[in-house]
Amino acid sequence: MNTNDQYRGVWPVMLTPFDEQREIDWESLKKLIDWYIKAGVNGLFANCQSSEMFFLSEAESLQLTRFVLDYVDGRVPVVASGHTACGLSQQIDQLGKIAETGVDSVIMISNRFAMPGESDDVVLANLKRITAAVTDKVGLGIYECPHPYKRLLSDDVVRWCAQSGRYTFIKDTCCRIDTIIRRVELVKGSRLHIANANGQTLLPSLQAGAHGYSGVMTNFHPELYVWLCDNWQQEPEKADVVSAYLSTASLAEYLDYPICAKDYQKSLGNFASVASRVRESGNYYSAHFQSNMQQMVQLGEMIKKQLGVLQ
Repeated sequence: MNTNDQYRGVWPVMLTPFDEQREIDWESLKKLIDWYIKAGVNGLFANCQSSEMFFLSEAESLQLTRFVLDYVDGRVPVVASGHTACGLSQQIDQLGKIAETGVDSVIMISNRFAMPGESDDVVLANLKRITAAVTDKVGLGIYECPHPYKRLLSDDVVRWCAQSGRYTFIKDTCCRIDTIIRRVELVKGSRLHIANANGQTLLPSLQAGAHGYSGVMTNFHPELYVWLCDNWQQEPEKADVVSAYLSTASLAEYLDYPICAKDYQKSLGNFASVASRVRESGNYYSAHFQSNMQQMVQLGEMIKKQLGVLQ
């Protein structure tokens, strides 16, 4: 594979399974990794918000990243974040340690570069300092993470990242096709790839030249995202139907994620527990969300069968 092509396609944002004591369940994590890879994904995004990284200790963060790398064993490339610190020197130390694990790229969190009231000039200045401090032996990326607040990247930041030659991956959460189209133009000819996290704009973004998908719904039906990214040009009518389903199904993210995804993984036999450090599971079961999720998955299976995709 051309190294500039490895960041295309589908990159699941990995869950972290916990046992009932909320300690990391390593055996369940192995099953999850195998499940992603069997679905045909192009790479894995470990130690991200879906992994509950803001609720991991620094030691757990590094242990989790190393475990994923060791178990994947080169089957697909792995990127990781763990970028949760506030102070710039602490961030540099944190990112340096993630880089030392051997990941393909270290993914920074956009809201760590500045406080909510600070300008994009502050973001760019801090980004430049961090970039210079992290070894150039590893690729770099940015995730527009919504926690603890959402900071979208300015055109100047995207342009600088593309021109720097250091950046490989942006997990785009702007959810606006006009912005994605503009970003695709800004990164054209560079090694920087745009991975859309939004199912509703995914097909139009692929048509505009975006490079793939990296979002929470890969924890339910990654194989459908793989199919869409691989086949939207050859089978446009089927792609429209799959896209409409994925767009609607993406609303399930609001039904107590990541509990809903962990419950689904438990139903597959991958997870032993739905335990999370982010939230309790009581509301998910009392509000009929589980039934909604089951029907969403069932509809996806019907669409696969009727369209003859993934046969």
